[in-house]
Amino acid sequence: MQILSLIDWVVLSATLLAIVVYGTWQTRGSKNVQDYLKGGNTSKWWTIGLSVMATQASAITFLSTPGQAFNDGMGFVQFYFGLPIAMVVICMVFIPLYHRLNVYTAYEFLENRFDLKTRTLTAILFLIQRGLAAGITIFAPAIILSVVLGWDLLTLNIIIGVLVIIYTVSGGTRAVNVTQKHQMVVIFIGMLIAFFLIVDKLPQDITFSKALSIAGVSGKMEILDFSFDLNNRYTFWSGIIGGTFLMLSYFGTDQSQVQRYLSGKSVKEMQLGLIFNGLLKVPMQFFILLVGVMVFVFYQFNEAPMNFNPTATELVLDSEFSEEYINLQKEQQALFNDKQELIKSFITSENTEVSKHIALANKSNDSLRDKARELIDKASENQSKKVESNDKDYVFIHFILNNLPRGLIGLLLAVILSAAMSSTSSELNALGSTTTIDLYKRNTSEKTEEHMVKASKWFTFAWGIIAIGVACIANLAENLIQLVNIIGSIFYGNVLGIFLLAFFFKFVKGHAVFIAAIITQFIVFALYFLDLYQHINLPFLWLNFVGCAIVIATACTLQLITKNDTTITT
Repeated sequence: MQILSLIDWVVLSATLLAIVVYGTWQTRGSKNVQDYLKGGNTSKWWTIGLSVMATQASAITFLSTPGQAFNDGMGFVQFYFGLPIAMVVICMVFIPLYHRLNVYTAYEFLENRFDLKTRTLTAILFLIQRGLAAGITIFAPAIILSVVLGWDLLTLNIIIGVLVIIYTVSGGTRAVNVTQKHQMVVIFIGMLIAFFLIVDKLPQDITFSKALSIAGVSGKMEILDFSFDLNNRYTFWSGIIGGTFLMLSYFGTDQSQVQRYLSGKSVKEMQLGLIFNGLLKVPMQFFILLVGVMVFVFYQFNEAPMNFNPTATELVLDSEFSEEYINLQKEQQALFNDKQELIKSFITSENTEVSKHIALANKSNDSLRDKARELIDKASENQSKKVESNDKDYVFIHFILNNLPRGLIGLLLAVILSAAMSSTSSELNALGSTTTIDLYKRNTSEKTEEHMVKASKWFTFAWGIIAIGVACIANLAENLIQLVNIIGSIFYGNVLGIFLLAFFFKFVKGHAVFIAAIITQFIVFALYFLDLYQHINLPFLWLNFVGCAIVIATACTLQLITKNDTTITT
């Protein structure tokens, strides 16, 4: 267990408390729905851009992305290639329409275009997927602190959730926007410091260019994959096609993002905010992945644990598999020593044959780590104690805790927790708004401004409790950032298809869309589970495109067959 120093506690606590107190104080006293749900429409473009970015950049981003790069290299950046395309489409189509209709949520538009049941169904789909995602964004940093402090996950989930609930319930949308600007400043500073410290900790004769060469010989710098192999989750084509559809749905129809830019002063401010996000997001993700690659290079010169999850290591060493695990550790130690000679030779000569041997040595190390994970899984099963053997999400935090100077450890923990709070606050804010506007307001006779603000606060609070509950029962997937994207991909394609039908298929009416959306959601669920258990080779990113295509085709077909829907369109 890692014990934080006093200065780490001071930096961590002061940063988080300052954000909570500032957000609560700056936005106190929101009395009407316009102020509480749309921030009084006062946000400038840079506030919108940073808020949109902070909403997407959860703690999972800063935990899992470096670990993803450590294991698989820079290829994950292809996931974001569709984002700039999506930003342009949203600026041209979505924003002018939302602004003209003066909606509070994206789903209000669907009732005008189709009918109430289609609006309600789409809002419920959003509430399900975003409610689950909110729990995961709380769970991710709780894992960190459970490793750092030795506290139980239940306590940590509650503490993190309560911190976010305080200022989100108090100040609504404006509180979220105000705090996210400062959270992004903390995040940028922290990650830059981490990057330069990693490079500085490399041996003196290892320049940045040499570090990239060392990463390159092990395949970590392979950014672009133009293959159409569906066995590869992240390719140029899955990023451009699947990624574009995912980003269109996320930024164009997900209320946690829509609410960020609906707070803008004008259409121009909203559009500039999204363009700013589109220009900066891909480089930011590239940089975070590069941090993970530099961590990989660091461990080419410094011994790495067999498994970065200390709880997993403790479990297997206390089991009947301890001797096998220790033997694997010895093999890893010998392999590390041999690799040092190879790396020294490569640095001086950059010989192609030597680079091949380094790549083979790293593959052998990966094989040893796979065997170690198998032993951990066996020990976990025998002891009926769930411990995660996949350690991608522990790589970066292990480096932080064991290699950064005191004080900076507290800052980097503040970075990760700030990201968690920013993303979770946006999600709770959107969940509360959607429940209030799309469900509660449509079914109550009491619609005064004061009543709606109180209702929104209570719904936000309730969703905060639900998110804490989801966090308390969550288990780690293969990789947390993948888990969030999988949840989104299961729902987003269907939701995006509904909106595209509303925008571009004027002949399609509400009843056909409603039936098509239900059918599509069942098909997408079936496809995901078939891939999970029967391995039909359909990466989850493609579910966004498939879901979107199915709901559009099905709705159009149903409409052409029936031709008797009398729903009025606008």
